Amino acid sequence: MRIGIKALGCPKNEADCAVLRAILEQRSHEIVEDIEEAEAVILDTCGFIEEAKKDSISEIFDFIDHKKRRKFLLFVKGCLVQRYFEDLTREIHEVDGWFGVVPPERIADAVEKGEKKVIYRHPESIYSTSVRFDSGPYAYIKIADGCSHTCSFCAIPAFKGSYRSRRMNFVISEAEQLVRNGVLEIILVAQDTSAYGIDTDEGTLCDLLKKLDSIDGRFWIRVMYLHPDHITPQLIDTMTTCKKVLPYFDIPVQHGSDKILEKMGRQKKSEQILDILQQIRSAQPDAVIRTSVIVGFPGESRNDFEILLEFLKEAQFDRLGCFVYSDEEGTSAKSFFPKIPHDTALARQEELMLLQKEISRKRMSRWTGKTIETLVEEQENGYYIARSFMDAPEVDGNVLVQSRDSLIIPGFYHVTITASLDYDLEGVAL
Repeated sequence: MRIGIKALGCPKNEADCAVLRAILEQRSHEIVEDIEEAEAVILDTCGFIEEAKKDSISEIFDFIDHKKRRKFLLFVKGCLVQRYFEDLTREIHEVDGWFGVVPPERIADAVEKGEKKVIYRHPESIYSTSVRFDSGPYAYIKIADGCSHTCSFCAIPAFKGSYRSRRMNFVISEAEQLVRNGVLEIILVAQDTSAYGIDTDEGTLCDLLKKLDSIDGRFWIRVMYLHPDHITPQLIDTMTTCKKVLPYFDIPVQHGSDKILEKMGRQKKSEQILDILQQIRSAQPDAVIRTSVIVGFPGESRNDFEILLEFLKEAQFDRLGCFVYSDEEGTSAKSFFPKIPHDTALARQEELMLLQKEISRKRMSRWTGKTIETLVEEQENGYYIARSFMDAPEVDGNVLVQSRDSLIIPGFYHVTITASLDYDLEGVAL
């Protein structure tokens, strides 16, 4: 069967779809990039926040409209289905199969059998397969699923289940295959990568990183989504001493006001977070630290927001994403008051990002005149587009590279930085 696969939402969905793609190829199905050629389409959805849910619903109806013009099977899977299974299956009849948060092997079975509904009411397993055929500059590997934190604003534990680490040997095998395929950057993802191994006796994230670091070949290892509760001195040491592990710390802190952090159900206070940042920078002064914060959380006063701004000035994050709070079904925060008007929250988001632009511009300027390693991924408008250890795909900046010689894409090149922008760098390849 010719099958098209489309992933919406976060990199964890991309990792799931890459594994599903490999399983289907192993079973002699042809994976097609052009949906017009597909006999079946598998759409992986996101059900995390309101905007993502709307995007997923819109995409479903786009495919349903497409089915009116051309016959193909439509299978919808993932978080949105898990979270709203009853509503979706009751209201939308044009979809040929609905699959919740279930392992890729089970989805492949369901597609082949033409099953209409596959749902695990309480997700408990995570896939054991380690087959990967994809190549390219970078690839995501999911090392765990679910979440055992109790953040008041987040519904993920309710529909994805408790935290479940993948077996370490499967993760390592997957990474080895990707490196053999020519992938130059392995990106580890989970709801909380720093908690890896907490539910098993196989070892911690430190142990996993050391084993990945020992794989032959030239490649980067990047770790995303480190929860502050599980960042230890040992983890900082591992991430700043393993040669292939990038000194890139993605730590979503969510806020800087202790009052709001407590209402969010976060365990670490602002001073404890600042201490973690100091430990990282003491271990590796050039380490890059990324975070995400939420504005407009119920009860966030102007004073709380000012405290957040002062916290950011002190923290000096290199990269930052800011989200406007929205009520989510199944969360305790939905019942919290007073609600912050959406216009107020948007204004705070804009004010915060203006501050972060100033911080980022200053942080980026320190690289001018220095030479750094980059991963060149494409060529556009006379520049080679690259990323450095500071730049995760899609969410961070780029390095715009000029070169007299033709560069191999993808490939590693040392670049002397000639200029810094708000979020990007410019340089010349050596």
